[in-house]
Amino acid sequence: MPESVDELVTLLDLEEIEVGLFRARQPRTSLQRVFGGQVLGQALMAASRTVPPERTVHSLHGYFLVAGRPDLPIVYDVETVRDGGSFSSRRVVARQGGQVMFYLSASFHTHEEGYEHADPAPEAPGPEESPRLTAVLAKMTGRSASGWQHEWGAIDVRYVGDSRPGGPIQDPAHPARARAWVRVAGELPDNPVLHQAALAYTSDLTLIGVSAVPHGVVVGYTVQAASLDHAMWFHRPFRADRWLLYDQVSPSASGALGLATGRLFQDGRLVATVAQEGLLRPMRARTA
Repeated sequence: MPESVDELVTLLDLEEIEVGLFRARQPRTSLQRVFGGQVLGQALMAASRTVPPERTVHSLHGYFLVAGRPDLPIVYDVETVRDGGSFSSRRVVARQGGQVMFYLSASFHTHEEGYEHADPAPEAPGPEESPRLTAVLAKMTGRSASGWQHEWGAIDVRYVGDSRPGGPIQDPAHPARARAWVRVAGELPDNPVLHQAALAYTSDLTLIGVSAVPHGVVVGYTVQAASLDHAMWFHRPFRADRWLLYDQVSPSASGALGLATGRLFQDGRLVATVAQEGLLRPMRARTA
């Protein structure tokens, strides 16, 4: 995965091989499957390349069908569903090795003036007062933080805390809650589409983990986890290379599935909302 911002920008820079058909690069990685946020961000970039520049994405819905391989290129095929007076709809099919692996539906909107209201940002210590997620994971798992840095170095994550027993966030109404500060770890070009794709990439990094918070387990270590679907709504302009407070809650986990929602705030303003359902399967020791 990208260790630097330059690598992240390169990952999101797609090659157009035919009208509406794009080929994406793969990063260097030791992961056995493609990170879902990568596919999400690349699919959004592909869709955005086919709409008028004055229209920006306001919602997207993606379904992960097959785990992607990091050693094969991914091709994104964009279908123009509709171009109306103020909205554009696109459908993206991601294929790898001739197999469909991901679907994305996205809606784009020309900016209009309208009514304004939003939930306020929750209280939280600032990013400089919050530990790096790498240090938190190293303490929880006993494993070195260098692996995380190698795979996710392009994203800076500071962990505010969660609602596990003894944790800093005590919310009886929501037993599974976590907060983190997130940003791209360096300056991005002034391209709103790139910032939206980078935030889509980032939004998949920690969200599924909140479903595991009340159970004393860690996603990827004692739990087999995978994103199944992912939805985002973009409310207001933002920069993905400036700090965003990611307030995450899981209202339910059952049947090896966990549902989580997240709100992203920048400068106290709600800029995006996220929802995701993922596989949350306990790892069991194999027996002879």
